[in-house]
Parts: sequence; structure tokens; C-alpha cells
Amino acid sequence: MPRAFPPISYAFRDKALLRAALTHRSSCPPQAADAVSRDGGSEPDNQRLEFLGDAVLDLVVSEYLFGLRPRLSEGAMSRVRACFVCESRLAAIARSISLGRHLVLSEPEEGSGGRDKTSLLADAMEALLGAVFLDGGQEAVKAIFLSLWAPYLGCAREGLPDITDYKTALQEHTQRHGLGLPEYTLRGALGPAHRPTFSMSVRVEGFPPRAAEASNKKEAAQRAAEALLRDILNGAGKGEKEPPEPLGKGAAERERTGG
Repeated sequence: MPRAFPPISYAFRDKALLRAALTHRSSCPPQAADAVSRDGGSEPDNQRLEFLGDAVLDLVVSEYLFGLRPRLSEGAMSRVRACFVCESRLAAIARSISLGRHLVLSEPEEGSGGRDKTSLLADAMEALLGAVFLDGGQEAVKAIFLSLWAPYLGCAREGLPDITDYKTALQEHTQRHGLGLPEYTLRGALGPAHRPTFSMSVRVEGFPPRAAEASNKKEAAQRAAEALLRDILNGAGKGEKEPPEPLGKGAAERERTGG
């Protein structure tokens, strides 16, 4: 019986592929990898699937961009593809489906915050796509791409380049369209003092505020800004709606963009 993996709305016929895609090399004994090299058995971890997924995603994104109308130039397609397949984008997609909580990690990797490491999440996302390709083919990967990357497809039609500083990009957009300055709020912190998780929210007049969490305030603000900018660019409905209750009991701190 196929094993469903709800985060990507896909059911694997080969359960071993899903297990391998979610297994980080830190949890796999070296002798297991050696055995696969000799005997060609099931994948012990997601390293080789990551390699395959990287290539498959490049192909799926390239095909999608090639078919857009109006047509994008070669340079525009290259810029957008780089945006779609870069490490930060892959990690953001992985976080959006809570992929980190499904990963199999060693205790040291887990203890170092591995479930939210950008590089680890990006690699796991590629590995998952590689596993889907082997299990269901290119069309299955394409369906997942169109679903998970949907919030960014509006930007692709404009041929927009990669964005790495979402706070700046959000401020430039709101000023250009007369929406004023974004307002950021530190909503609280949760977890041990040596490894806290911070929650930041951002508000722009006329749009629902968005909140995000990260291991530091700067990254949390970037993630919140990315979420709100994505809403605005994709025509999210206007109207105020408060995000979930803040973390912890710390007093909220407000800062203007650039602070």
C-alpha cells in the first residue's frame, strides 16, 4: 500500500525512497553507505537523492518558465530559475511544509538546531523531489512544484530577479505604492536562554499582518517580510487580521524598517 506524505500531498509506492529522502547522513552509520556502494541496495540517506532532485527541479522550473506567456528572455528565465532553486528558497519551501520535523537526524545534529538549518532543509527538499521523481516521474514533481512554489509564480511572470533582503524589498515596494513604512514588532521569545526562538510580525497599512519565527530577530523579521511581500505581490485580500498570540511574556518592541 502506498505511503502518503501529507506535506507534499503525495503517496509513495516505494516507501524506502521516502525514508531515505528524510534521513540525514549524520544518522546513518558509514558502513551502511559503504554497503550500498558495493551492493546497490536501498539508499541509506538522502545525499544521492539530493543530487538527483537538484537536477530534476532545474528541469521542471526551466520547462515552466519556457512555457510562460508573454515569453521571458533567456536572461530573465535564468534569473527567475536561480531564485526558485536557490538554497534560501528551498529552505523557505521546506519550512512552509514543516519538513524539518519529519527528518531523521543524529542526536548531535538535532541538538545543534539541525531541524531549522537552512542548508540542511534545502538539501532535504531536493532529496524529497528526487525521491518523488524516482517514484512517480517528472509530472509528479511538476505537480508538487506548482503547488509549493505557487506563492512565487506571480513574480516569475514579471521576470523578477532573486530577492535576498526582504525587509528592504518590502519597504521599497510599499513606498513605491504609497503604503507607508512597514512596522515590525518583536512579539516574544520561547525556549532555553542559550537557544531561544524569536517571533516577529510585520504590518503594512491595509494588509493582514504576518508573523514568523527564527533563532534570531533579524532572520525572523526577514521571514515575516517575505511572507507579507508575497501576499501583496500575489494580491492577498486586504483587511486587518491579527496573527496568532505572541510567544512568551516579553513586552512587544516596535521598530521601523531599517532599525
